[in-house]
Amino acid sequence: MSLAPRLDLIVRRADELRAQLETAQGPQVAALSRELSGLDPLVGKIAAWRAAQAAQAEAQAMLADPEMRELAEAELADTQALLPGLEREIRLALLPRDEADARSAILEVRPAAGGDEAGLFAAELFRAYQRYAETQGWRWTLLEFDENELGGVKNASAEVEGTSVFARLKFESGVHRVQRVPSTESQGRIHTSTITVAVMAEAEEVDVQINEGDLRIDTYRAQGAGGQHVNKTDSAVRITHIPTGTVVAMQEERSQHKNRAKAMKVLRARIYEAQRARLDATRSAERKGQVGTGDRSERIRTYNFPQGRVTDHRIGLTLHKIDRVMLGEMDDIIEALMAEDEAARLAAAEG
Repeated sequence: MSLAPRLDLIVRRADELRAQLETAQGPQVAALSRELSGLDPLVGKIAAWRAAQAAQAEAQAMLADPEMRELAEAELADTQALLPGLEREIRLALLPRDEADARSAILEVRPAAGGDEAGLFAAELFRAYQRYAETQGWRWTLLEFDENELGGVKNASAEVEGTSVFARLKFESGVHRVQRVPSTESQGRIHTSTITVAVMAEAEEVDVQINEGDLRIDTYRAQGAGGQHVNKTDSAVRITHIPTGTVVAMQEERSQHKNRAKAMKVLRARIYEAQRARLDATRSAERKGQVGTGDRSERIRTYNFPQGRVTDHRIGLTLHKIDRVMLGEMDDIIEALMAEDEAARLAAAEG
């Protein structure tokens, strides 16, 4: 697929925008500047790619001159090494983007199979995600942490705010399996437990219109571990979105108003994610073909503590540093998943 005609259009459009900005006024300035800022990084890559092509052509022409041949060969080697990477960057920039990638996210972790051990691992992995968020400079706001007497959780969720949070975390959605000897196991037998992770792009009010009349809001007394009352008022909130049947309960805060605000944020994210999955069949098919659907019913990763390894089954990646991963060092896994996603989308676009 020839890039040149398409790239000519992009460069020409950027030039037009710069010319228009010289005479633009009022709201038009913001609109033109926004479009230009979206094109500028790609225009820079195009310029670098074309400069490398020109340097390659010049070096090839110099090969005929015996006195310049050695210099030309060195220049040719440099440009031939540079060009494939520049072209790949341009092709990636031209691919359709998931508009949610730049957004913040809601992350939820729940135990699935394995009883108390699943709850304990859910709490540990949730804290690992929190440490990872801190290394990225993201803001981590706890939404819910329903802890039991053993220190495990029944449900844990957080709002993760920052640049491209969803792009880096979205492939974490699915079933995570842990294999280890529980602290309560006297015979030293390895148990297998599972937890589910859901990562949803944070939705704005303009993304999801929710009518108050479609909500059923129940309040109740918040409960702590072992059934102890967190407080003596009906501060916990359960919101049911009647048209979709989506239910969100929140009790982390002592204020009913704060719990309702948090619950609405999660409700909006769940409805938004459901809408995206339903309306964008292409996206769902692409994700299934690359690194999984992101569905919570799909097993995506195994954490084997006796062997000290973490294996992501979608891309066949195994790391023998489970202790570091549980401390939040997840970049090796996340960047491998993102690279696989990019490679698959490039292959689909070129095929």
